[in-house]
Amino acid sequence: MTEENIHRIGDQVVKESDLTPEQHHHKNHVISLRNKIAKLQFEIDDLVPSLQWHENALIETTKKEAENLSSEEKASVKES
Repeated sequence: MTEENIHRIGDQVVKESDLTPEQHHHKNHVISLRNKIAKLQFEIDDLVPSLQWHENALIETTKKEAENLSSEEKASVKES
């Protein structure tokens, strides 16, 4: 004897065999979309630290560039 799948839909508990074809269709889409969202969230969680690292590296290099420009500007003012 096999157990029948039971689904919680909102606040209802429904047997797999009680679902209409349309309800099966929607249930399958819900499952698929939840899985895709979970996969994409995992990828986002993986990508965000890398993005932050590169943003910080860019900010640091622009600070150095700005410091170099300031030093060059000060030197050119002294020469005038």
